Amino acid sequence: MSFADVNGQRLYFEDSGGDGAPVLFSHGFLMDHEMFEPQVAALADEFRCITWDERGFGATAATAPFTYWDSADDALALLSHLGIDAAFFVGMSQGGFLSMRAALRAPERVRGLGLIDTQGGVEADDVRPLFEAMNADWVENGPSDVTLSAVADMIMSPGYDHSPWVAKWVARPREDNVIPFRALMDRDDIWDRIPEITAPTIIFHGENDVAISMDKAERLESLLPHCEKLVRIAGAGHASNLSHPDEVNGPLRSFLRSHS
Repeated sequence: MSFADVNGQRLYFEDSGGDGAPVLFSHGFLMDHEMFEPQVAALADEFRCITWDERGFGATAATAPFTYWDSADDALALLSHLGIDAAFFVGMSQGGFLSMRAALRAPERVRGLGLIDTQGGVEADDVRPLFEAMNADWVENGPSDVTLSAVADMIMSPGYDHSPWVAKWVARPREDNVIPFRALMDRDDIWDRIPEITAPTIIFHGENDVAISMDKAERLESLLPHCEKLVRIAGAGHASNLSHPDEVNGPLRSFLRSHS
C-alpha cells in the first residue's frame, strides 16, 4: 500500500507508473480510488494513471473539517510528492469539484480537465433537508436497506450491478460520513469562477443522471472557455465511467493524446 504524507494528511494512492503523461483520477462522494479501475485498465498502456482516496474515503482518513479547496491542495501536494509538475485531472462528481478548484488554484499544474457528472454549484434547497435527514439516520443507525437502495439509485446507472459498492458502504464505519458529508453540503458555489479556468476540458455526463442533471453539464460547457466536447452518455446515471466505460475511455484517450 502506498501513502503520501502531505498537506497534513496521509493520502492513499496507486500509481501505474510509466513514462506517459500523468493523469490524476479523483472519485465521487461515497466512492474510492477503485471506481476508476475501468479507466486505468484501458489507459495505463499509454498514460501514467494515478488514483487516490480523498479525505474520509477508502484508506484515507478525515481527521478534521475540510473544504474542496483543501482537497484540491491535497491533489496538488500528491503530485508534488510524486515529482510531477503538471497532470491531467479527471474527476467524477466530488472529484470534479476538487479538480476544477485545482485548475483555479494552480492553472499551470493542470494540463487538462476531464469532468464526469459534476457541476459548479451547490445542492438545491429542495433536496438539502432530504440529504441531511438521510445522512443523520445513516450516522445514528447505520445505513438501512431503504437508504442503501436510494443512494445506489442516485449514484449508479440503471441495470448496473452496484452490490460491491453497497457492501463497501455497509462495512464502512458510519461515523466516517460526518466530516466528508459536511464538505459536500457546505461547499461554495464557483459558477462565477468557471470562466477563469484555462485548461482544455472534456465533459462526460450520463443522460439518466438524477444526482446532477444534464443542464449542469450544459452550463459547464457554456462557461468553460476551452471546453472541447460534452459527451452525452445514453442510459448512464451519475457514475457513468463505471457503467459505461467504453463511452468514456475512447473520447478520454483521444482528449489526453491531443494535449500530451
